[in-house]
Amino acid sequence: MSSPITIATSGDPVTLAGTAILNPATNGPSVQFSELGYASIAFVLICTALVYVMTPGLGLFYSGMSRTKNALSLIMISMLAMSIITVQWVIFGFSLSFSESGGRFIGDFAHAGFKDLGGDAMPLTTTAIPGVLFALYQMQASDRSLKSSRKQGPSMAFATVTAALIFGSVAERIRLLPAMLFIFCWSTIVYNPIAYWTWSARGWLKSISCLGTLLDTPCNIGVLDFAGGGPVHIASGFAGLAYCIMAGKRHKTEEGFKAHNMTNVFLGLALLWFGWYGFNAGSALAATPRAAMAGVATTVAAASGSLSWMFYDYMRHRKLSGLGYCAGAVAGLVGITPAAGFVAPWAAIVIGAVTAVCCNIACRIKDRLGFDDSLDAWGVHGVGGYVGGILTGVFAQKWIAALDGSVIEGGWLDGNFIQVGYQLAASTTIAAWSFFVSLILLFLIDKIPGMHIRPTEQDQITGDDEQMGEVAYEIITTTNLHHAHHPSTTTKRVEKVEKPNRDPVDETMTV
Repeated sequence: MSSPITIATSGDPVTLAGTAILNPATNGPSVQFSELGYASIAFVLICTALVYVMTPGLGLFYSGMSRTKNALSLIMISMLAMSIITVQWVIFGFSLSFSESGGRFIGDFAHAGFKDLGGDAMPLTTTAIPGVLFALYQMQASDRSLKSSRKQGPSMAFATVTAALIFGSVAERIRLLPAMLFIFCWSTIVYNPIAYWTWSARGWLKSISCLGTLLDTPCNIGVLDFAGGGPVHIASGFAGLAYCIMAGKRHKTEEGFKAHNMTNVFLGLALLWFGWYGFNAGSALAATPRAAMAGVATTVAAASGSLSWMFYDYMRHRKLSGLGYCAGAVAGLVGITPAAGFVAPWAAIVIGAVTAVCCNIACRIKDRLGFDDSLDAWGVHGVGGYVGGILTGVFAQKWIAALDGSVIEGGWLDGNFIQVGYQLAASTTIAAWSFFVSLILLFLIDKIPGMHIRPTEQDQITGDDEQMGEVAYEIITTTNLHHAHHPSTTTKRVEKVEKPNRDPVDETMTV
């Protein structure tokens, strides 16, 4: 840990060790964000917008992979997650995740309703941007001039896409009302604590090596998670696993389960890949060389993952699958998320390829394990986040973090073998917490009258029209299309089938 540094504020001097204030009594004075220019504020705002684009992108990605009758509900649940989480985040979600006066397990309500968030920075959390921007694009950082460990955190936008990811596991059997209740409860009981453990000033996973002195002098030596491998991907993937187990398998029909619109899948991938620059590069919290390096690692891992998955499938089926390409790109992006600001570009190639192959295998064994993970939320996000977290402990390097003045011990490559142990412990803890708490939440919600989580068999056959009264596509049969082009034929047909005391107009509607 770096030696204590004293900085001047508008009040009494504040002593820092890494990012931890040694004297809790000095927590009070406001610390004006340190950057004189506004390049980093603009950068973070733009990255926030990029991350928000990921939510409708995810909806398109999922809807294209589903059958036609369920395409609209998958877009709808993604957008609902954005609205529900945004309101929850402002009321108390941000405060539970990042208040600086919380305990080891979770924050308090010091910033409920975005109280005391304005132009001043949060001293323990970020001195580079105003607190209100930090609350919007929620990252944990320290002033680069302190030469301390710069740790990242989620944004409100991250939180929305995290909740939406879950429902890929239960595509084609989502009841919207119970799903909405689950989103709110899951974010409060699962996501907010995990985010606090991983990124907040006194989170126990972030300072796992000094739990005894955590509340007084957190050391910031623990899990490395640059942009959300644990809180976003592991948490959502294992919550999805719990959801698909509780909801049961889809109702099987003769048409089978096949992606109905590969154009939407590719468009969704493009929006996700585009938004992931904000997701990963933006987690540097400032316009720095480290942000640029994170962006390079992100796109390299996606490219590596897409090729690895596609050719792995080609060896088995001798087909170059577009769906495999898209799934592999997402797997690569998932794997690089915790590592983006810690690893070199060459390591990103390895991480993307290894994660994609591991996710491919996980997606193939789900049938043997007996659960119906419809669109592989667990197989890609749960497994991919877990693999990426472990590989971060292997490939993290000091010189990458130092690109913005941050200090870390590095990973296995730098001789810090224990970092792999920290990553393994954190990833396993997050997976277990998300899975078991989600099971309990779903069990309780299912017992509420009218809130059963599984649709009836008839509802599954009907699809979105039953719940929403709307569909993504108006299906035109070949018969209807023929009638539209040949109205005379339709009239003649009506005349032939017309029966006594029947209105020809009604018969036409029947036809």
